[in-house]
Amino acid sequence: MADTKRIVCLANSRKYLGRCIAGKEILSGGYGTWIRPVSARPSGEVSEEERRYENGRDPRVLDVIDIPLLAGAPHLYQTENYILDPAYYWEKVSEASWDDLAEMVDNPATLWVNGDSTYNGLNDRVKLADASRLSNSLVLVGPKSLSIRVQVEGAGFSNPRRRVRAEFQHRGVDYILAVTDPVAERAFLAKPNGVYQVNDAYLCVSLGEAHTDGNCYKLVATIIGKQPL
Repeated sequence: MADTKRIVCLANSRKYLGRCIAGKEILSGGYGTWIRPVSARPSGEVSEEERRYENGRDPRVLDVIDIPLLAGAPHLYQTENYILDPAYYWEKVSEASWDDLAEMVDNPATLWVNGDSTYNGLNDRVKLADASRLSNSLVLVGPKSLSIRVQVEGAGFSNPRRRVRAEFQHRGVDYILAVTDPVAERAFLAKPNGVYQVNDAYLCVSLGEAHTDGNCYKLVATIIGKQPL
């Protein structure tokens, strides 16, 4: 039997052929822990049919949603995972506001393990052995400054695609992380290559599943701006 949980959606990012949805549970006394509904497929991504409302619309960031869930399904550091019940529609209850986000911010001492970086990133990679000792994979942070970089990456590896990355600082540490927020990607890929300053924004940062290379990657799953991106 499904157990319905109410969350405020803080991430609706791309993942394989579907999406990664995540948010914080809404309780009578405020906001609770993170919840990430996942499918029963090995990669866990949520299909369009599985995440849609009865009217056919897709959940949006800041939607308050009732989601039928079957059971908790923690996997290593992704302790927030719950198997969704594909037999039921999700139900939009209301919408949270920009001002509500201040109550949801996490302030971890660090964004998991630092010191390992990809060619185009900074502090954006964690070895699986280190990640396996962690206890969470989602945070909401409010950096004082945020820059979005759009550039061609991988030209030297026969994969010259334009990529979007977020550059910010959290508690004195610099990060450059890939952006998987489809709304932000569309907005910035429509601009020329360059660096763009974003004022007043929150970031949902996720530690993704391990890749075949034995690494886990930190991703900006959502950029929530006070003004449209």
